Amino acid sequence: TAMPSTTFPVSILQSGIKMIIEAPRGLRANLLRSFTGDPLSNPSYFNEVPKPFEWKKLLFGLCFFHAVVQERRSFGPLGWNIPYEFNDSDFRISTQQLREYLEKSEEL
Repeated sequence: TAMPSTTFPVSILQSGIKMIIEAPRGLRANLLRSFTGDPLSNPSYFNEVPKPFEWKKLLFGLCFFHAVVQERRSFGPLGWNIPYEFNDSDFRISTQQLREYLEKSEEL
């Protein structure tokens, strides 16, 4: 990330080379990247959920939505009224919210 930190000098951040990671092409590649990325690549995060059946079903829907939005960006304005980004940080937060919801809810 390019966010400033109190433990990292700002001058190094400003003079350094910044790189970005492009989303993979295709739904399959996007789904694979979602499931093998952080935090889902951590087995304890993925498997230790009170409602595993519901978690895996809802998580797949979230990963599929993320993959579709990432793939649609390559088409530009066709099919979208306004540009919408659902980037990796949004995906991470959404998985955390989904997990927290399943942990706190008594029934779905």
